Amino acid sequence: MTHVRVIATGGTIAMAQQPESGGAVIAVSGADLVQGILGSPGDGLPMVSSEEYGPLPSAHFTVDHLWGLRERVADLLGPAGRPDDVDAVVITHGTDTLEETAYLLDLTVPGDRPMVVTGAMRIASQPGYEGMGNVEAAVRVAASEQARGLGALVVLNDEIHAARYVTKTHTQALDTFQSPGWGPLGHVENGRVVIGCRVERQVLVCPRLEPRVYLLKLAIGMDAELLRQATQLGARGVVIETLGGGRVPPWWLEAIHEAIAAGTSIVVTSRCPSGTLGDPYAYVGAFHDLLRAGCLVAHGLNGPKARLKLMAALGAAQTADEVRQAFA
Repeated sequence: MTHVRVIATGGTIAMAQQPESGGAVIAVSGADLVQGILGSPGDGLPMVSSEEYGPLPSAHFTVDHLWGLRERVADLLGPAGRPDDVDAVVITHGTDTLEETAYLLDLTVPGDRPMVVTGAMRIASQPGYEGMGNVEAAVRVAASEQARGLGALVVLNDEIHAARYVTKTHTQALDTFQSPGWGPLGHVENGRVVIGCRVERQVLVCPRLEPRVYLLKLAIGMDAELLRQATQLGARGVVIETLGGGRVPPWWLEAIHEAIAAGTSIVVTSRCPSGTLGDPYAYVGAFHDLLRAGCLVAHGLNGPKARLKLMAALGAAQTADEVRQAFA
């Protein structure tokens, strides 16, 4: 029988109102979540076990905490045939940084066994709590043959999303996780996993994450002093969410050249929620100037995911060429 391990990391899905604390606190364990789905009607659930990692609100995650979770998943999904053999992993997670954890797993954990990340937007003591339903759907996806080879998936609201494309789009809505420009890969319908399209992953062999990577988002009239400050603080890398299809104010070019000359890797993506980079313009600060300056391009990744990719590339690479190859 397929064995799915649920790793409970905390977040809203694990929280309930506690009057003496003045709000919601972590009160639901991984074992509680597993017991809740095993007691639900319906057939076809695999063998499910659970463990705790943390638990924490996902806003409290550090780079070390995130990397430790990645290491645990990689260990569980290591070579087959071990005594505690696991066929797939489901991670319950706070929604604030869920997409980043999912993307890091997708980018750095090799193999074809499913990794599914889920969470909830309502606490367990709130009417309409959807946590159990999301966990059950995630377990069904993780146990399905269709999910093999798709890397990390995000499953909430009965939708199956690729970690590369999914993002949190609303602060409160149950259908907050969307894949702008792409849509979900599939759905869970009456307990049946339906996947309509597949994605190809890029996997980086990565022994660690480089923590000194910063994210800057452009807005009209911003000066470039934050980029200069990051370089002076010893940043190994900076991701810039540029305007439109890859454009910066002309006064940013000098700071970008300075940073690259100082050995800081600069990656550009867009502040737009979907689309690749590139434009036909010849004016100063357009996409061609960023390429000429030596910027790397994170096509189709939002700023937080581009940052994680740069952290992984810098953690793995020995030379600037190897970092560049990761973004080729």
